[in-house]
Amino acid sequence: MLLRNIIKHFCLITHHRWLVFKLCCKIGEPWRGFVHDLSKYSFTEFAESVKYYVGTHSPITEARKDRGYSEAWLHHKGRNKHHHEYWVDDSAPDPTPVIPYKYAAEMLCDKLAAGIVYQGKNWTKEYELSYWNREKKKVITNDKIKEFITEALEMVARNGIDKTFNKKNIQTIYDKHCK
Repeated sequence: MLLRNIIKHFCLITHHRWLVFKLCCKIGEPWRGFVHDLSKYSFTEFAESVKYYVGTHSPITEARKDRGYSEAWLHHKGRNKHHHEYWVDDSAPDPTPVIPYKYAAEMLCDKLAAGIVYQGKNWTKEYELSYWNREKKKVITNDKIKEFITEALEMVARNGIDKTFNKKNIQTIYDKHCK
């Protein structure tokens, strides 16, 4: 069981990183795709994720159910600027600043890749927008970033990834909402 989880989790996160890399390349951010989620291979994140591996959704969810928190998530969000939680500082004059383009764009790639990996053959171009619309009320981030993510996912739902994901298009959507 443990060896199976190690192999399956390693394959899952590597597949996810590969998809993020391909999406980041489409939008002109190959470096962000290359370094995406490297912390998932750290002992803190990998060990907990193997323990709570289920394959159909994030092990973080399972750790939270079991322990009330996820050490892997606390480690991950503090090291990866593509997560909106990284940018929240309740003590700052602006507790939720506008996330810089390269990280906001990586966040978008991450969301799509996660949906594709976990949904597998059931993934549709509308899936991530539907998921985002259910979750965005709970997301603590700048409203401009929410608008950027929403419009980009609406475009993916209408036109698909290939027609939506290019540097000019994603940058234009970001500039429209965040500049």
